[in-house]
Amino acid sequence: MKKILSVFLAAVIVFSTMAFTLPFAGALTANTYYIDSLEGDNSNSGNTPEEAWKDLGGFTNESLGAGDKVLFRSGGTYDCAVTLSGLKGTKDAPFVISSYGEGDRPILKTELHEEVFTFIDCSYITVSDVQITAPNGGGIWIDTINEESVGMTIENVYFFGLPNGKVTGRDDMSRGAAPARAAVVVKGLPANSRYPVNDLTITGCEVYDSANGFLIWGSWNDEQNPWCDDDEKDPIYNEGVLISDCYFHEMDAEAVIIGICDGALVTHCRAINTCQGEGVDENGEILYFTAAMWFWGSENSTIQYCEIAGQKNIGDGMTVDFDSGTNNCTYQYIYSHDNQRFVVNNAKDDPQKNNTVRYCLSVNDNKGRSSIASGNGEDGLKFYNNTIVNCGEFQFYHLSNSLIANNIIIPMVGEVINFDIEDEFYGKNTYKNNCYYNTLNPGCDLLSMNTLPAFVGGEGTEAYKLAVNSPLLGKGMEIDDGVLYDFYGNEITSTNIGCYMGQGEEPEAETENCFIKFFRMIKNLFDRIMHELKVIERELKEKLGIE
Repeated sequence: MKKILSVFLAAVIVFSTMAFTLPFAGALTANTYYIDSLEGDNSNSGNTPEEAWKDLGGFTNESLGAGDKVLFRSGGTYDCAVTLSGLKGTKDAPFVISSYGEGDRPILKTELHEEVFTFIDCSYITVSDVQITAPNGGGIWIDTINEESVGMTIENVYFFGLPNGKVTGRDDMSRGAAPARAAVVVKGLPANSRYPVNDLTITGCEVYDSANGFLIWGSWNDEQNPWCDDDEKDPIYNEGVLISDCYFHEMDAEAVIIGICDGALVTHCRAINTCQGEGVDENGEILYFTAAMWFWGSENSTIQYCEIAGQKNIGDGMTVDFDSGTNNCTYQYIYSHDNQRFVVNNAKDDPQKNNTVRYCLSVNDNKGRSSIASGNGEDGLKFYNNTIVNCGEFQFYHLSNSLIANNIIIPMVGEVINFDIEDEFYGKNTYKNNCYYNTLNPGCDLLSMNTLPAFVGGEGTEAYKLAVNSPLLGKGMEIDDGVLYDFYGNEITSTNIGCYMGQGEEPEAETENCFIKFFRMIKNLFDRIMHELKVIERELKEKLGIE
């Protein structure tokens, strides 16, 4: 039985140039409505596939509520820009928008500068098994004005053909999915209200040929000013957000933003060739910054088991990014490759606290420098058991009370690892049991190893497992973190350096003797000197105004 709604709930359904109003009066039994653009007729009842409506016009004067279903026939295309306000399903009887019949998933589209679906103050609505496209607009906007939203679900939805061209600045995330050029926007930055969107689930979706993917925002403070001083913050977090098994590719900008959330989880997703907008003008000056999957002002949230590759944005383009007051958040089990850089954490206010990066593999993230922290820095960062191969310059800057342990870091030839002497004097950081190769140890970590790791080699991620004769087996620092598995999904049986924590793999791999290591270190010293001379030359030219 549906709960009788205590207030008048309205929805406006717009397709082509026509508009329809839906008063949600609430019915006594759940109804299923069928829409068939191929053979339907709006004079039909709409209650069976044989009596399907042709388009959304059949909804006029109908009541919608918990347990109702609106099903679009597969293989059809449907024009719509739908706003549902105050519609409530229940946990056991959600309101469902989905498909029926054989063939390709139905295409729901709008040519307007609007969203295909806008849900205001709605709860327990499921959108599934459809395709959404909007060449001038956006996909789905979930917002709150007068009350909390709970239990929204988006599953097995393909988003494509949203605006995806070059821009000269960041997308507008404050007014929905259309101005953000996004598949899904939750609330906005800044938000319209203090009411959260909780228990949101997005799973099994694909986003391609679109600018942005899923932009999830909570509320920052009463004035909704996200750029306030630290003592003015009073966040209302979205809780229970889950994004899983989604695929993002061929996108101008970002795949996922976890903004002002508590306990969010992004897992088993792929972001391939996102952030394709380089973000520079004709003179190479940076105009805007984008990254594939990142945190903004969030707490206790995790991004894990994801592949992130091919980012081109010059200002950012990194895999790991804790931004603007993010605390107690984690990246783990990430395969990052062929991006601008692996990590830059942007703390814009007081230092961010107790974030973690562990068991990640980074390969060829080398077109820009990585910095574990920037801005006001990271306090209590744990960065351990990561394998970073063929990176650009790597920086240990702006850290305090942090642990950097059990990492393999191998820069490209001629690149270096830098640290800040003042940070290390006051920062009380711990560097232990790391391994460097192809460069000198940074001065803050002189006692760690500098040797060839002895990877087994081969193709893909398997190439970076440690061989049975690796000098890094058993040489890691014990870290009591409750983690049971390494990057490869193997149960941890050895305390190694890097993201592989097994007993070693066959066959044996190349190692280096003392003679080879001596001459390599001489070359590394020469490379370091040349690097510093280039830095001095560049700084001098900047002071003198020489091109």
